[in-house]
Amino acid sequence: QVQLVESGGGLVQAGGSLRLSCVASGRILSINDMYWYRQAPGKQRELVAGITRGGFKNYEDFSEGRFTISRDNIKNEVYLQMNSLKPDDTAVYYCNADSLSPPYAYWGQGTQVTVSS
Repeated sequence: QVQLVESGGGLVQAGGSLRLSCVASGRILSINDMYWYRQAPGKQRELVAGITRGGFKNYEDFSEGRFTISRDNIKNEVYLQMNSLKPDDTAVYYCNADSLSPPYAYWGQGTQVTVSS
């Protein structure tokens, strides 16, 4: 019922910046909170940042101060601005959306972010 498509990944040098975008379509009114996750090879998928339907944001220790999550409810898009990127940020970044009716979690296909040293 909800489709998510990420874009904006790529190759960047340490200290550089990238801006990821996620466009939602389908049953948009069912979406509540949205999140960015990431998963590096051999590691568990981890939360990067989240934003509620009302705009409340939360970050993890590694993303606080460097990353900024934002949301445009008119365009049905969520963004992740990433600054001061480190090689450890290299991962596939996924957009996630929680639905209240019916309860479900939707995922995009992911976009690759590679930070060189």
